[in-house]
Amino acid sequence: MLEENSGQSAPARELVCIICPRGCQLSVQENPDGSLAVHGNACPRGQTYAIKELTAPSRTLTTTVRIKSAALPVVPVKSQAEIPKAKLFEAMQQISHLVLTAPVKRGSVALTDLAGTGISLIVTRDMERV
Repeated sequence: MLEENSGQSAPARELVCIICPRGCQLSVQENPDGSLAVHGNACPRGQTYAIKELTAPSRTLTTTVRIKSAALPVVPVKSQAEIPKAKLFEAMQQISHLVLTAPVKRGSVALTDLAGTGISLIVTRDMERV
């Protein structure tokens, strides 16, 4: 929830919704009962986004992993699902030690249990052996 300011309601938090290209300017205020009121969203997805962003932010991690015996030195990968934002640096640290060996196929699992989240890291491009 939003932080309280010495017994008074917390100031509104301002966000820009990133769910669609519209980019609604959102204002989120904590109600006395602890719930969050979202204003400025043009659709229900904006409300869902704002509440999630303030209570449990998460991101899809996209990066590259080193690969041996391939035409390129790295292969693109992404997390199979969003991971908690607080786990991004831990995940990148874990990925930095990973080296794959060609061939790899798009959709194959490069790493299971990314940063203890239970989410896999997936290869997003075929890479043949050279």
